[in-house]
Amino acid sequence: MKKLILLLAFVGFAFSAAAQGAKIEFMAKDNTVDYGTIYRDTDSGLRTFEFKNTGDAPLIITNVQSTCGCTVPSKPTEPVMPGKTGKIDVKYNMSPGPIRKTITVESNAVNVEGGRVAIKIKGEVLVKEEVNILEKKKGIISSDN
Repeated sequence: MKKLILLLAFVGFAFSAAAQGAKIEFMAKDNTVDYGTIYRDTDSGLRTFEFKNTGDAPLIITNVQSTCGCTVPSKPTEPVMPGKTGKIDVKYNMSPGPIRKTITVESNAVNVEGGRVAIKIKGEVLVKEEVNILEKKKGIISSDN
Protein backbone atom coordinates (compact mmCIF):
# COMPACT_ATOMS: atom_id res chain seq x y z
CA MET A 1 0.00 0.00 0.00
CA LYS A 2 2.84 2.39 0.82
CA LYS A 3 4.39 1.69 -2.56
CA LEU A 4 1.12 2.56 -4.33
CA ILE A 5 0.79 5.87 -2.46
CA LEU A 6 4.43 6.67 -3.15
CA LEU A 7 3.97 5.85 -6.85
CA LEU A 8 0.85 8.05 -7.10
CA ALA A 9 2.66 10.92 -5.37
CA PHE A 10 5.60 10.58 -7.77
CA VAL A 11 3.30 10.55 -10.85
CA GLY A 12 1.40 13.58 -9.53
CA PHE A 13 4.64 15.46 -8.97
CA ALA A 14 5.88 14.56 -12.47
CA PHE A 15 2.71 15.92 -14.08
CA SER A 16 2.82 19.14 -12.08
CA ALA A 17 6.47 19.69 -13.02
CA ALA A 18 5.68 19.20 -16.72
CA ALA A 19 3.00 21.91 -16.59
CA GLN A 20 5.50 24.52 -15.44
CA GLY A 21 7.31 26.91 -17.73
CA ALA A 22 6.77 30.06 -19.74
CA LYS A 23 3.32 30.63 -21.24
CA ILE A 24 2.32 33.22 -23.83
CA GLU A 25 -1.15 34.77 -24.00
CA PHE A 26 -1.89 37.48 -26.58
CA MET A 27 -4.31 40.27 -25.63
CA ALA A 28 -5.81 40.63 -29.15
CA LYS A 29 -8.94 38.61 -29.85
CA ASP A 30 -8.05 35.53 -31.95
CA ASN A 31 -4.42 36.79 -31.96
CA THR A 32 -5.47 39.23 -34.70
CA VAL A 33 -5.05 42.98 -35.06
CA ASP A 34 -7.62 44.54 -37.40
CA TYR A 35 -6.40 47.66 -39.18
CA GLY A 36 -9.94 48.28 -40.42
CA THR A 37 -10.32 50.41 -43.54
CA ILE A 38 -7.47 52.91 -43.62
CA TYR A 39 -5.95 55.37 -46.07
CA ARG A 40 -2.39 54.91 -47.23
CA ASP A 41 -1.29 58.52 -46.74
CA THR A 42 -2.78 58.96 -43.27
CA ASP A 43 -1.56 55.80 -41.48
CA SER A 44 1.97 54.64 -40.69
CA GLY A 45 1.07 50.95 -40.85
CA LEU A 46 2.55 50.29 -37.39
CA ARG A 47 0.57 48.12 -34.97
CA THR A 48 1.45 46.43 -31.68
CA PHE A 49 0.58 42.97 -30.41
CA GLU A 50 0.65 42.84 -26.61
CA PHE A 51 1.11 39.58 -24.77
CA LYS A 52 1.54 38.38 -21.21
CA ASN A 53 3.73 35.66 -19.75
CA THR A 54 1.19 33.71 -17.69
CA GLY A 55 3.70 31.00 -16.79
CA ASP A 56 6.20 30.69 -14.00
CA ALA A 57 9.45 30.93 -16.01
CA PRO A 58 10.94 33.69 -18.20
CA LEU A 59 9.42 33.80 -21.70
CA ILE A 60 12.00 34.08 -24.45
CA ILE A 61 10.87 35.11 -27.95
CA THR A 62 13.50 33.53 -30.20
CA ASN A 63 12.15 34.55 -33.61
CA VAL A 64 9.32 36.52 -35.22
CA GLN A 65 8.82 35.90 -38.92
CA SER A 66 6.38 37.26 -41.50
CA THR A 67 4.94 35.48 -44.53
CA CYS A 68 6.16 38.26 -46.86
CA GLY A 69 8.52 41.23 -47.05
CA CYS A 70 5.64 43.72 -46.93
CA THR A 71 5.23 43.07 -43.18
CA VAL A 72 8.17 43.68 -40.85
CA PRO A 73 7.84 42.46 -37.25
CA SER A 74 10.17 43.25 -34.35
CA LYS A 75 10.61 41.08 -31.27
CA PRO A 76 11.51 41.81 -27.65
CA THR A 77 15.24 41.63 -27.00
CA GLU A 78 14.95 40.69 -23.32
CA PRO A 79 13.08 37.78 -21.68
CA VAL A 80 9.57 38.58 -20.42
CA MET A 81 9.36 37.64 -16.78
CA PRO A 82 6.38 35.73 -15.30
CA GLY A 83 3.32 37.97 -14.89
CA LYS A 84 4.81 40.72 -17.08
CA THR A 85 3.72 41.91 -20.52
CA GLY A 86 5.67 42.33 -23.71
CA LYS A 87 5.00 43.55 -27.22
CA ILE A 88 5.67 42.71 -30.82
CA ASP A 89 5.53 45.63 -33.24
CA VAL A 90 4.42 44.96 -36.81
CA LYS A 91 4.94 47.45 -39.65
CA TYR A 92 2.90 46.92 -42.82
CA ASN A 93 4.07 48.72 -45.99
CA MET A 94 0.57 50.09 -46.74
CA SER A 95 0.19 48.64 -50.23
CA PRO A 96 -3.35 49.42 -51.46
CA GLY A 97 -5.79 46.54 -51.20
CA PRO A 98 -6.80 43.95 -48.62
CA ILE A 99 -4.44 43.04 -45.77
CA ARG A 100 -4.27 39.37 -44.78
CA LYS A 101 -0.87 38.51 -43.29
CA THR A 102 0.38 35.96 -40.77
CA ILE A 103 3.37 36.38 -38.47
CA THR A 104 4.87 33.35 -36.71
CA VAL A 105 6.18 33.85 -33.18
CA GLU A 106 8.69 31.27 -31.92
CA SER A 107 9.35 31.04 -28.19
CA ASN A 108 9.96 28.73 -25.26
CA ALA A 109 6.24 28.83 -24.33
CA VAL A 110 4.90 25.47 -23.17
CA ASN A 111 1.22 26.28 -23.79
CA VAL A 112 1.52 26.37 -27.62
CA GLU A 113 2.63 23.49 -29.82
CA GLY A 114 6.36 23.60 -30.44
CA GLY A 115 6.55 27.05 -28.85
CA ARG A 116 5.06 28.55 -32.04
CA VAL A 117 1.99 30.74 -32.29
CA ALA A 118 0.54 32.55 -35.32
CA ILE A 119 -0.57 36.16 -35.04
CA LYS A 120 -2.40 37.92 -37.85
CA ILE A 121 -3.14 41.33 -39.28
CA LYS A 122 -6.11 42.15 -41.45
CA GLY A 123 -7.82 45.16 -42.97
CA GLU A 124 -7.91 47.17 -46.16
CA VAL A 125 -5.74 50.01 -47.43
CA LEU A 126 -7.35 52.63 -49.65
CA VAL A 127 -5.84 55.46 -51.65
CA LYS A 128 -7.59 58.82 -51.48
CA GLU A 129 -8.84 59.95 -54.84
CA GLU A 130 -7.32 63.18 -55.97
CA VAL A 131 -9.80 65.63 -57.44
CA ASN A 132 -8.55 67.68 -60.36
CA ILE A 133 -10.44 70.97 -60.30
CA LEU A 134 -9.41 71.66 -63.89
CA GLU A 135 -11.28 68.62 -65.23
CA LYS A 136 -14.67 69.32 -66.74
CA LYS A 137 -17.32 67.91 -64.46
CA LYS A 138 -19.76 65.49 -66.00
CA GLY A 139 -23.48 66.08 -65.66
CA ILE A 140 -23.30 69.88 -65.49
CA ILE A 141 -25.42 71.61 -68.08
CA SER A 142 -23.63 74.48 -69.68
CA SER A 143 -25.36 77.75 -70.54
CA ASP A 144 -24.18 77.40 -74.15
CA ASN A 145 -27.02 75.03 -75.06
